[in-house]
Amino acid sequence: MGLNRRTAMKAGLLTTAVSALGLNSARSQGTSATPALTVQGEAATRTNIPVVRDRRASGGSYLALNTKKTPPKGGWYAAYTIQAPEAGVYALTAVATAPVETPHTEATASYLQLALNDGRFAEIARSQPYWYESKPAWGNLSVLDLDDLELRRGENTLTFRVTEPTVLETGTAYALALDRFTLRRREGLELREVHTGGDGTLSTYRFGEPASLALGLNGRPDDPYRVRYTVVDYFGERVAEGYATIAAGETTVKVPLPQLPPGNYRVAASAADAGDAEAVVGHFACLPALAAASGAANRFGVNVWATSLVPPSRLDAFAAAMRDMGAGWTRDGQAWPAAEPTPGAYDTEHHDGVTRTMRRHGLAPLEVMSPAPEWAMTTASLPLPTDLRHAYRYARRLASRHPAAVQLSNEPDVDVTSSTGDAHAAFVKAAALGIADTPDRPLVVLPGIAQAGHFQDLLLANDVVRYADVWAFHGYPDPAEQGEPAFPGAAEEQRELAERLGADDVPRSMTECGAFFAVRPGVDLAPAQQAVQARYLVRSMVEGLAAGNTRQFWFAGPPLHDDGVYFGLLSREFQPLPAYSACAALTSLLGEAHFVGPVNGLPTGVVGFEFDSGRGESVRVLWASQPVRVPVPGATVYDVMGARMTTDGDAVPVSRDPVYTVTKGTRLVTRPTPHHRASLSPAEHIVLSQRYAARNAAPNKDNGDAEPPLGYRLSRRTRMSLDVYNFTSTSRTVTVNAPRPAGGWSARAEGPTRVEVPPQGRTTLDFTITATSGVKRRTDHRLKFTATLDGDDVPPSVSLVQLK
Repeated sequence: MGLNRRTAMKAGLLTTAVSALGLNSARSQGTSATPALTVQGEAATRTNIPVVRDRRASGGSYLALNTKKTPPKGGWYAAYTIQAPEAGVYALTAVATAPVETPHTEATASYLQLALNDGRFAEIARSQPYWYESKPAWGNLSVLDLDDLELRRGENTLTFRVTEPTVLETGTAYALALDRFTLRRREGLELREVHTGGDGTLSTYRFGEPASLALGLNGRPDDPYRVRYTVVDYFGERVAEGYATIAAGETTVKVPLPQLPPGNYRVAASAADAGDAEAVVGHFACLPALAAASGAANRFGVNVWATSLVPPSRLDAFAAAMRDMGAGWTRDGQAWPAAEPTPGAYDTEHHDGVTRTMRRHGLAPLEVMSPAPEWAMTTASLPLPTDLRHAYRYARRLASRHPAAVQLSNEPDVDVTSSTGDAHAAFVKAAALGIADTPDRPLVVLPGIAQAGHFQDLLLANDVVRYADVWAFHGYPDPAEQGEPAFPGAAEEQRELAERLGADDVPRSMTECGAFFAVRPGVDLAPAQQAVQARYLVRSMVEGLAAGNTRQFWFAGPPLHDDGVYFGLLSREFQPLPAYSACAALTSLLGEAHFVGPVNGLPTGVVGFEFDSGRGESVRVLWASQPVRVPVPGATVYDVMGARMTTDGDAVPVSRDPVYTVTKGTRLVTRPTPHHRASLSPAEHIVLSQRYAARNAAPNKDNGDAEPPLGYRLSRRTRMSLDVYNFTSTSRTVTVNAPRPAGGWSARAEGPTRVEVPPQGRTTLDFTITATSGVKRRTDHRLKFTATLDGDDVPPSVSLVQLK
């Protein structure tokens, strides 16, 4: 949280949220002897939310909101009268639906807002890890820790409200299930998060701006409350410390910070009389004064999945924080089933609002197409639509909402379906044509491939590259590498693959890169893990760009805990971790980041890469497995956090923490940049798609671990179909060529192969595929259908088949 960015700059304040809610609290808050107050959800004094009977609910009924209707003035609400036996701070828990998916349910609810007595409504804007770690209750409900509330003695009014929709399986809706809630009296006061309206700067400020540290309590003390605090930098050096006093009847105190260099800072705070108890911990970032390159020159992106991971009240501050970190791009996506719950009926406004917010903050959104809705699929087509015209129309709709680019699916090679590379290629072509036929169209990005292999090889054999502006893939280190992960070879593999296909002129983007860090529930990454994450972010970005990637997208920006692994650049309190600051330093110093080449002549064990910043500077990034001094004559040197370093005799210590050396001079080397490729011909608007019965489906990909044969499983004689799509505005006559006999396989058309296909239409041809006695079982063979339109070649459909 914190102050509005403009207000913060004007007032010269940095609000650093220091929280005892799920971070490293100084001690567990006990509960007093006061009995807990439990209230049934259906017992509201006033509400406009329906009550539903269910024997699983504690009172036999519960509040159940699930509607697409626009909320009435004041929102969907439930107000309760609570009699508190004594004044004080109470911990509020509820049995309700969480606003994000949890391990025990995929059901989600809208983010809750609370108001106590005459106070204003405030969103419970906790991060995904808090909700993800909630314990199951019953059905789709969880036991949720919501907030601390300061009740007065006697009567209090507590109001729950919903004003924002959430994404459900079949569209967006206003949703909440509330069985009961409980208030337990806290024993004493403790430091906690400072609430400043939810539209703050996420604890960041630029070098040179005045800054203050804000500390707060979870209630108002009767007497002055003295706080002890220390501020430590990334390298463990104490840079500030002292005491502050929160006045009686107040909840916060602001402490001016000294002028600090760019970096990431860890705050430890506790009650002055807490002795040696572990302190509450928070983070803030002082960003480099020089901002990152903007617009098309920016090579850095971040995965956000904002609808799932960022509470609505934090969205503006989050977008600003990502841009301040130096990201020029965000990668996000909405669920197609929710966006098009029935054919042609679109429900995208909720996600469109996220896109507009990113645009408003100068970020270029990359939209990812998700699997198709259930109504569009069959058992044999899963997870793709059986009619590719649905893909064409939906992609065109996505493109019309003004993202900067659209990626045509995410990691189709490692899902748990039987979809094949040829089927996915036909889908990619149809979707790409939908985008291409949109005015002022965004860039078309190929699917994010998890790993090079059979699926991608088949996808590329279907000539999909000609439909795309950007070649995309992902790269992660081995999850077992928890110490200093090594950058994977994915970037080099994809570069070599593109060169073999003659597609090295197509810009390549690593649309996911990151590392797996194991965490326990309820805590952030340990300080040592935070340092490893910061180092790996720099190395992965630098090595990816050095391998020829045009852009690198980190996974992920928001706090994200998944199955014991933490990915985010922000803490559970939406505060910047060291990797966030490392990214800000990298993007600031590298500028346009034109890769020049490896640095030669370095001491043994030192790795170096040289870039041209686009500002008339040569920037070298150096690191080493063991500390060593490296000569840097005439260079200005910066540490991994972006702070200027002093040199000793024109030499600088280099270690696992990367350093930057900057000298005047330019050695600009240009690389392919994403641009709209030439218009597609009428022949390229014809899409061929092989279709087989469910009984002939290929084996399940087993998350990409399945070994060949991977083709459709055919009998000696198998009937199949070839769909011929015409994505032009006029009728087209297409001549289809059946595959020539090869390897003992042959194909025979069951009718004419010269067909008229109506505009935006589909014509289906039937074939019989035959295997002779010489065909070996369980051996893949390529089956290639070709066609012509007015003498021009139509891109082929190439599948794998096997004799089962």
